[in-house]
Amino acid sequence: MLTRALAEVFRAERPRVLATTIRATNGDFDLAEEVVQDAFAEAIARWPTEGAPAEPRAWLIAVARNKAIDTIRRRIKLRAIVAAVDPGERFAAEPVAVSDDRLRLMFTCCHPALARETQVAMTLRTLAGLTTEEIARAFLTSTEAMAQRIVRGKGKITAAGIPYEVPEAGQLPARMDAVMAVVYLVFNEGYAATAGDAWIRRDLCGEAIRLARLLVELVPGAAEPRGLLALMLLHDARRDARVDAAGDVVLLEEQDRARWDRAAIIEALALVPLALGGDAANGPGAYAIQAAIAALHAQAARAEDTDWPQIAALFGELHARQPSAIVALNRAVAVAMAHGPAAGLPLVDVLRAELSTYHLLHAARADLLRRLGRPAEAAAAYREALRHVGNSPERRFLERRLADVA
Repeated sequence: MLTRALAEVFRAERPRVLATTIRATNGDFDLAEEVVQDAFAEAIARWPTEGAPAEPRAWLIAVARNKAIDTIRRRIKLRAIVAAVDPGERFAAEPVAVSDDRLRLMFTCCHPALARETQVAMTLRTLAGLTTEEIARAFLTSTEAMAQRIVRGKGKITAAGIPYEVPEAGQLPARMDAVMAVVYLVFNEGYAATAGDAWIRRDLCGEAIRLARLLVELVPGAAEPRGLLALMLLHDARRDARVDAAGDVVLLEEQDRARWDRAAIIEALALVPLALGGDAANGPGAYAIQAAIAALHAQAARAEDTDWPQIAALFGELHARQPSAIVALNRAVAVAMAHGPAAGLPLVDVLRAELSTYHLLHAARADLLRRLGRPAEAAAAYREALRHVGNSPERRFLERRLADVA
């Protein structure tokens, strides 16, 4: 029972413990990751006999920090850092500024000296605790390539002496886009996990929403952080209706809308107009447009009341601002819902080469072929989707659909 509790503590607290430890080690990512791992190993060894501490996070931070101090003392080249550490702090368990530490970590990883994909990948690895494999899936690349990218990013932070801090107000715009991208990718991994037995990881969704609230507070006059927060609130509001009692996927059109979180929807709908106000020169940003799309779903009392033509138009606007194959796929699905599967299928087919390993491309294509009465082609597309899907609930859903058309 304690082992399971430890696993829950690890999942919930690792990002907080790591962010604080990175600060305590003057931005040494590798050392921080090593001692945090050791702190959890010590918890596994001690808690079953000694009992879990009243404040597990503070205990883990204190143990990790003290292990880091011991390691630094053994490193001759870092004696200057050791001399600045007060030995009296050992095993202290005082409250720590966890929120500030996580903001510092995000902005450190998202320094403009790093390539955008490296910024996002590093923060997902350190702050969100995603595995390298999970991050590689999000980027549609190999685990090996992603591991190399993360190692190079850490090396560049060390070599360039990038400070572990939230930048001054004048530097925020250059860093905010990458930070918001990180937060949204954390949410997406929680909203639809790329691998594992659970489709929804509520801890990641909750952490992403919490971080978005911090960004809104950090730049209260900015529109896009509001759009990001609204978008995630609207998606997360549906979480209880997205899976059934067995943990299987329930499609949007089949969900019990009475189970949607109305308080979250009301909060988000108040943010959408503020986000859509956007920059006077450039108009609404990408997150604001996506929030507007999610709002149309939230405002439909029944699935058949959904304003699909408006959603398709908004996806077209989004693609003009953020041209990507994923956005194009979403637009194609919206067009199919608005004007029929025959209108959407050609738009999906042109993306097959670019999204050949993306299971949702093949799943969407299979569904359109099924609706067009082409079961053999639909079955082939479902089989292709099954080749690339990573998590168990989606796999079971695709297997049921395959059985239906086969």
